Amino acid sequence: MNKNDNLHTTNYFDTFIEVSDDCPANFGEVPKSKGDKKTVAEMQYELIAKNPYKFTSDDVLFQVFAGRNDLTKEEYHAAREAFFSKGQPCFRASPLTKRYGFGIHADKNGKVALYGVETDAYKEFVSDPGIKKVKAMRNSKK
Repeated sequence: MNKNDNLHTTNYFDTFIEVSDDCPANFGEVPKSKGDKKTVAEMQYELIAKNPYKFTSDDVLFQVFAGRNDLTKEEYHAAREAFFSKGQPCFRASPLTKRYGFGIHADKNGKVALYGVETDAYKEFVSDPGIKKVKAMRNSKK
């Protein structure tokens, strides 16, 4: 058995994550800092918005974790294995899809990009029968 067999993933492939049914945003809003530290949403947004289709969901989520925990590059490999040794919330639970009005598309390689709910591209993904769609998790229970 490969030691990586126990690693979990948050990656989607050929999938579009739609905003949650109770998302308060009518358009993609850039997350703002609270105080002097960047928020998780802001860090996720910056990584994906500046690098569309460059990173997988796993890459983004780990990079945010590493940044928030001041990990050095030397610590990345072991920390990433430890991070994904247990399940992590995927982008269906991200504030980007639940609060800030962004859908997230994962291409055939699992690389992700953001689309504001108000954009034509967002509407095209939602209406495309050839792409799998999942909803972001609701902010509140029904």
